[in-house]
Amino acid sequence: MIRVLLADDQPLIRSGFRALLDLEDDIEVVAEAADGGECLALAGKHLPDVALVDIRMPVMDGIEATRRIAADPSLTGVHVVMLTNYGMDEYVFHALRAGAAGFLVKDVLPEDFLHAVRVAARGEALLAPAITRRLIDRYVSQPPPSRAGGALEELTGREREAVALAAQGLSNDEIAGRMVISPSTAKTHVNRAMTKLHARDRAQLVILAYESGLVTPRNR
Repeated sequence: MIRVLLADDQPLIRSGFRALLDLEDDIEVVAEAADGGECLALAGKHLPDVALVDIRMPVMDGIEATRRIAADPSLTGVHVVMLTNYGMDEYVFHALRAGAAGFLVKDVLPEDFLHAVRVAARGEALLAPAITRRLIDRYVSQPPPSRAGGALEELTGREREAVALAAQGLSNDEIAGRMVISPSTAKTHVNRAMTKLHARDRAQLVILAYESGLVTPRNR
């Protein structure tokens, strides 16, 4: 059973998402929050698999709530998916840096919404390659204040290559084609890199690749 926390300051939005989720046999809504502070408290109380968190909320916004969830060792199993009204909300980039696993537009199709919840619950990346490329565009236009040059030293050469390709927005299948390996091997390289670098998800891996200098705008 996938346990879900809904956090949005608009009751109508919460009730709409809950109605969809309640129809599924493998999903259970364990709590609802109307602001970021309540979201953080309920995440600690219920330990959901997925927290659907609106970016803009009173008391504490969704980005700060996400940052605190990501920083709490007791909440490592909580995968935060940000909710936004726009495909590339100005705050989405900051949300991903704070530790969000991905984001959903609020007018998403019901089947895509349910699929996203299940993907997030498995701990997989919730960013399609096209969205990753848009994230990269935003990131390279706002260079990080510091570069973690030694962060990738633990990786093997093949893992570094896979990370560099993932950071360019390639899917596992595309990485496999470039490296002339199987998709499962490509996925293994990416997953091992995430483990070694303590990246919560693929979005964090992309950011780390840029901060370390492994990938720069001229590599794209």
